[in-house]
Amino acid sequence: MDDVVINTTNLTYYYGKHMGIRDVNLRVRKGEVFGFLGPNGAGKTTTLRLLLDVLRPTGGSASIFDLDCQKQGTAIRKNLGYLPGEFSLYPNMKAHRFLAMVASLKGNSVDKKYLEQLYQRLSFDPSKRMKAYSRGNKQKIGIIAAFMNRPDLLVLDEPTAGLDPLMQHIVTELVQEAKQAGKTVFFSSHILPEVQAVCDRVGIIRHGHLIKTDTIGSLTRQHFKRLRLRFSSPPEVGVFSGEGVKETERKDRWVTFEISGSMKEFMHNAATFGIEDIQSLPVTLDEIFVSLYTDQPPAKDRRESNA
Repeated sequence: MDDVVINTTNLTYYYGKHMGIRDVNLRVRKGEVFGFLGPNGAGKTTTLRLLLDVLRPTGGSASIFDLDCQKQGTAIRKNLGYLPGEFSLYPNMKAHRFLAMVASLKGNSVDKKYLEQLYQRLSFDPSKRMKAYSRGNKQKIGIIAAFMNRPDLLVLDEPTAGLDPLMQHIVTELVQEAKQAGKTVFFSSHILPEVQAVCDRVGIIRHGHLIKTDTIGSLTRQHFKRLRLRFSSPPEVGVFSGEGVKETERKDRWVTFEISGSMKEFMHNAATFGIEDIQSLPVTLDEIFVSLYTDQPPAKDRRESNA
């Protein structure tokens, strides 16, 4: 598995009697941007904390760079850039001193020219004390700390939180540039259009279980299809309300459907009303995400809400 950077096998964690995650099996390959999706409490942060050895697993195993996350965490972190979803900064320390401290922990492997580029691109002045910065500027400190030594693996938890749209776009550019340089990015975010724009594959976690792993293209093509049909004799409302077909819009002789069942059967039935035109409409990752969460019942043993 030379091309696998992150590998978990039946990774499980319980908060006492309550499940955080169970039997999570992830394979993140070298050079890909992998999106890790789920609402608050789904298990995203628990998984990240296990990978970073902040938590120790109840069961299963995790490795990064083929090194055991629990036994060889120090070696892993030297070549890993991590941006946590929540982090604390020393209020009286100046930003440039904090970043110098982070660099020293990584063996001072920071390209100073690249660091200056990050300051300029993020419009960040590192000379101030932490307490003087806004939330967005504090987020920039975390982004710079993660990217500045150009690590082989970036683990980013909600990287654009608190940033304005322009800065969000720049962070997206940084992720894409890291991928072009052959780096691997593990990207957790609530902003699904952002995930759709930068990620090659996504894993969707629900109530501590990994319920889906696939490419963005495959997810948006396969989960359901959206068609807009113009009929010569439009059917009555509800005619196609059977299993796997949902009518979402009707205007004049145009009717829009979402089809998750048999396309062949749907088209056979629709043809009886005289199809004059067909339009295939795009499906977004947001819609797939909502659909997956609506379709599946929660796990009975899921209790932990702070995952």
